[in-house]
Amino acid sequence: MPRAAIFGCAGTELGVEERYFFENANPLGFILFSRNVETPEQVARLVAELRMAVGREDAPVLIDQEGGRVQRAGPPNWKSRPPQALFGRIAEKDRPLAREAASINAQLIALELYEIGIDVNCLPVADVPVEGAHDVIGDRAFCKHPQVIAELGEAVIAGTMAGGVMPVVKHLPGHGRARQDSHKDLPRVDTDADTLRETDFVPFRHLYYAPWGMTAHIVFEAFDPDLPATLSETVIQEVIRGEIGFRGFLLSDDLMMKALKEPVETNVKFALDAGCDAVLHCNGELDDMIAVANVLPELTPMSLQRFQSAQAMMPFIEEVDVDALQAHLDEIIAPYV
Repeated sequence: MPRAAIFGCAGTELGVEERYFFENANPLGFILFSRNVETPEQVARLVAELRMAVGREDAPVLIDQEGGRVQRAGPPNWKSRPPQALFGRIAEKDRPLAREAASINAQLIALELYEIGIDVNCLPVADVPVEGAHDVIGDRAFCKHPQVIAELGEAVIAGTMAGGVMPVVKHLPGHGRARQDSHKDLPRVDTDADTLRETDFVPFRHLYYAPWGMTAHIVFEAFDPDLPATLSETVIQEVIRGEIGFRGFLLSDDLMMKALKEPVETNVKFALDAGCDAVLHCNGELDDMIAVANVLPELTPMSLQRFQSAQAMMPFIEEVDVDALQAHLDEIIAPYV
């Protein structure tokens, strides 16, 4: 049985110690960053090495390929993609056209990833930004209108899956109000519960069916004044699983982000006990990964069922004319870039 973690790796190929560690730790899967990416051929080899290390051809390999400033695989080997905010601008004039463009863009991203063996992309960003929030989300969000975000998020999920890649909706139950960057500090949101339900939670309720989701390292004082969502049983069980109704495979955000103050071993236990199906550990540093592995359980039967249910949602991949799709997308977005 795989163990409940997604790990990063250090470089563009697996070292001997890394390979031995992954063979023995048997994580569910892996995540790649810019440090792991040079050329399509190199990435395809690395992905194959990672899956070979755990002996599972279906071990998920994740990436953050949102477009804009969060694009781990970029030019010249991969096409530069626009940030999600572009599709929000299109929606101001033509919502059906914006949905079409967002879906095509997500499909084209997915097709590029699928060719090199990456089968999970961490998007859409369904957060609702507000005035005065930190720009860590910024133009990664579609816009400030919850219903438009919901519609465009739905289009991105459909396009990603049409391209053969699993989408991950993030950051549950919402990162848009954070006044700090959770990579560096722990944001606290003091907004009342009713306002959160009427705004921040709306896109996630609409996207409750998404196959995968990712948590936010944010304290929502209206629900749990002490623990960030990732570590809070109250937030995960009562809000994410309860009020929002999310039923997919729930992954923590990166446990090495500075929003989480406790040792990583403690955060692993808290996140899994709170209800995350697996934890995400991104930095690729072997000593840190060993510390995680020392306290890491196997996937629970319920988590395995959610993972398998997500896999079963993936459609058969149909051949498409990529050049024609790209030309059509370029025509749509040209007035807005």
